[in-house]
Amino acid sequence: MTQASDFTLYSGGLRGAEAEFGAQAEKYGVSEVTFSFNGHKMEREKNVRVLSGADLDAGDVSMEIVSRRMGRSFPEAEKIRKVIQSIYHMVNKGFQVFSVGWIQDDNTVKGGTGWCVELAKLFNRPVSVYDQERNAWFTWTDNTWKPDNPVIAHKTFCASGTRNLSREAALAIQELFARSFAK
Repeated sequence: MTQASDFTLYSGGLRGAEAEFGAQAEKYGVSEVTFSFNGHKMEREKNVRVLSGADLDAGDVSMEIVSRRMGRSFPEAEKIRKVIQSIYHMVNKGFQVFSVGWIQDDNTVKGGTGWCVELAKLFNRPVSVYDQERNAWFTWTDNTWKPDNPVIAHKTFCASGTRNLSREAALAIQELFARSFAK
């Protein structure tokens, strides 16, 4: 039987969803790596890996491509660039992807969280989103979002999400860990 300690969570440690994923990882004994960069304000500072300029460059992508893929523009492109670059490292290290936010009509997810989801799709990774409006999990399957009750099934996974976490979403994260690791 696989132990929770065999798993690793990668996140950015921001308040809200990422902090809740981290708290649950700690509760169940899942290893945790938090990616950061100079000027990044985190709530959760466990096993922090500060990305160097060269590390960030490895995750660099044209903001035009990001805007096109996400179907919206980012007026403060330089401000969000480092966030997008660090998200690359989260998705690159964590095979399975979990996010909390809002699935939009164009099948993207609102905000910076959406880039994590889009990278997961591009990298052909299993990706599940807890939609705070519908209060339910959805998994990307056959190019559409399908209702699901996901489990953490891969030893490396990443988590991203809104800083404005609802009580229902926090409970959904707690239940995800319980489904995945409770004995």
